Amino acid sequence: MASTVRPIRVLRHLPFAFQSIQETATALSRHTRSYSSRYLPSPAAPPSTRLLRPVHSASSLSIPRCASLHISSRRYRRAHNDEEIPEEAPTTDFGRMDMLGQTPAPSTSIDICMSEGFRLDSGASIHDGQGVILVGGEAFAWQPWGPDKRLVNDKGQWEVKEEAFALLDMLWPRPDLLVLGLGPAIRPLSPATKRYLSSLGLRIEILDTRNAASQFNMLATERGVDEVAAALIPIGWREGIGAKYD
Repeated sequence: MASTVRPIRVLRHLPFAFQSIQETATALSRHTRSYSSRYLPSPAAPPSTRLLRPVHSASSLSIPRCASLHISSRRYRRAHNDEEIPEEAPTTDFGRMDMLGQTPAPSTSIDICMSEGFRLDSGASIHDGQGVILVGGEAFAWQPWGPDKRLVNDKGQWEVKEEAFALLDMLWPRPDLLVLGLGPAIRPLSPATKRYLSSLGLRIEILDTRNAASQFNMLATERGVDEVAAALIPIGWREGIGAKYD
């Protein structure tokens, strides 16, 4: 009997034990909150929005009523000379790139190289198989060969007598450059001819007549007729026959 009565007494006192534990926990919680409010620091306050205000408010900015607030989405770039740069590359204008396009050609520039002569920009013609010397803005008929009508020596070099350049010898001041057109083909100058032209203080450029005429036209336009001279043999020249053989 004694063994069965003891468990019943324990079960009767359990509700009172739970109530005591609950009261103790409640008191401990109140004591903890009271201690925290006295001795622990309070949490930091949220930042004030007054400190985050912009320096200039919208009301402090004055915008003229006539000012347009519309900003175009299309922006133009400008070059160093304040010229607008288009969005798309324009077509190349080669006329604007031609530095000598507005410079008039000299009247002694070669317009046509004929088989037996030349036609100048001024309209004058040199024919009958004669050559031409262009110097100082003037044109002179030129015949540097002799009765045998030969300009090439036994070594295959282009050679003429000193008298062939007597006009340049009498001229002063002389041009800086002499363009030589030796006919339909290029040949080396003989040492004697080269030495004589160098003694006149001339720089020499040797070409066939077609290219020599083109070179003279360009240089005379660019540098002037006083700086550049030309001595040209007709493109129809043949050794021993000449340029007039019809």
